[in-house]
Amino acid sequence: MPHYIVDPLTCFKGIYALRSVEWRSLTFVGERHQLELRIAGDDAATLAERITRGLPEAEFTISRHVVADIACSREPELANDGSITLCIEALTIED
Repeated sequence: MPHYIVDPLTCFKGIYALRSVEWRSLTFVGERHQLELRIAGDDAATLAERITRGLPEAEFTISRHVVADIACSREPELANDGSITLCIEALTIED
């Protein structure tokens, strides 16, 4: 069953949508997450580039979990107002 968190985060730091679903393999248990992040302002392109540069190689510290995979799942989308939307997907595995 997917978990959706949208409305409470809409105005918080540009998080537009967050969705998590359970994930399992033969040996691991975790969740797959999808985050849509809207970046507004004159420096939107610079911020989007800073967020995405090196994302797959980034190290994360999450209690009792390991980030097994993280990447932008599609090209950044530029809106008419100059904002940029990033779609980031991650797979976390229980440690």
